[in-house]
Amino acid sequence: MVALRVKRPVRLTVEKSELLMAAQRTLEITGVGFQPDLSIVVADDTFVRKLNRQYRGVDAATDVLSFQAGEIDPDTSGLYLGDVIISLPRAQEQASAGGHTLAEELQLLVVHGVLHLLGYDHATAPEKKKMQAVQDNILDVLGSRLKLRL
Repeated sequence: MVALRVKRPVRLTVEKSELLMAAQRTLEITGVGFQPDLSIVVADDTFVRKLNRQYRGVDAATDVLSFQAGEIDPDTSGLYLGDVIISLPRAQEQASAGGHTLAEELQLLVVHGVLHLLGYDHATAPEKKKMQAVQDNILDVLGSRLKLRL
């Protein structure tokens, strides 16, 4: 199950279903043969900055963070992939600067974050090329015109 949580004080003005669909399509297209659990949290810069500082040692807000869990829930025996944390203010700024909708930006960030939960990365040129291709394919399936260059 994909869970979406909006932290106060942000107010999400797009349909939650668009973000949930982006996560679901990412799981399907990457060939995950089962339904893992994951959480998507949409928050403000203060919350994201705190997590970024605490877990990455970077004292700044960022657009998206992914925290892999890869744990089995003892109650359901289901796999919990982890959490995708998105800064709504960063997404709004990037959408405005890029001339596209907030929904498109949030979908892109969900796809990017879920790919990180699945083990994709862009630290090296081969990893970047692989992740870029998969991300572009998923965005095409979603009907997005965005292409985030990693």
